[in-house]
Amino acid sequence: MKVFVTGGAGYVGTSLIPQLLEKKYSVHVYDNLLFGGDQILPFFRHQNFKFTRGDIRDLSVLKKAVKDADVVIHLAAIVGYPACRKDPDLAKSVNVDGTRNVIEATSKNQLIIYGSTGSNYGAVENICTEETPLNPLSLYGQTKTLAEKMILENRKAIAWRFATAFGVSARLRLDLLINDFTYKAFTQGYLVVYEKHFMRTFIHVHDMGRAFIFGIENQQKIENNVFNVGSEKMNYSKEQICELIRQQTQAYIHYADVGEDADKRNYVVSYKKINDLGYDTTITVEQGIEEVAKVCQAIQFRNPYSNA
Repeated sequence: MKVFVTGGAGYVGTSLIPQLLEKKYSVHVYDNLLFGGDQILPFFRHQNFKFTRGDIRDLSVLKKAVKDADVVIHLAAIVGYPACRKDPDLAKSVNVDGTRNVIEATSKNQLIIYGSTGSNYGAVENICTEETPLNPLSLYGQTKTLAEKMILENRKAIAWRFATAFGVSARLRLDLLINDFTYKAFTQGYLVVYEKHFMRTFIHVHDMGRAFIFGIENQQKIENNVFNVGSEKMNYSKEQICELIRQQTQAYIHYADVGEDADKRNYVVSYKKINDLGYDTTITVEQGIEEVAKVCQAIQFRNPYSNA
């Protein structure tokens, strides 16, 4: 089977690719290498790996690259509300117009598995299920919601509404809540945290990769549907996360009254729909905190304008 991955050089893609190669799939990564290409260098030794440098906003290049794929995993996006807020026009052109190109470049015989997000829900008062009305509050959530809708209406598709990611991949992100908190606790010795009572749900980046393989292997049962992807045992308050980090780093935690989450993610999520089909997460928050703390020993960011 031929699997085409847009944005495959990113945080999720570089965790997914080795899992696909291990399953003996032919993997074609399509990425503009916004964050460089060092993270995908080890994959070039695999005969089943192919790479095209391209942007999903370039329809002509995308059409040529994707034409032979059996499955398209669509990850390419400007991810997170801070990145979308920084450049709204770029966010709209990549997340919405780029997704429109993915639809146009593919046929109705090709399955698209879309990496969506729980940010689509916005503020939710009760337990969040796939039937909860979508009310995205940030530009990120709004563009992802629109892209998800377009794909489900126009192609044979599966949409994964992922919990908040954490953990280590070849293209590491330290702007994710658990990774960010762990890095700061390890390097600074303290954390300043707002909205400590807010509930969030989490998934390790490796388990996100497993979800895409689960989708490929169970496509007949679940296509043309949307799923929350995670595990109910991974619902935590921010305060609970901080306590787990404190236990491993001995950092001082200060809970502040100033600051807010633009996506208003403060709810418990139900994952019954996908768990009942046989998918569940395998890596705990504690394991993720431990691995990020270990990686912090190998990361050094230097500010040339500071003597600290």
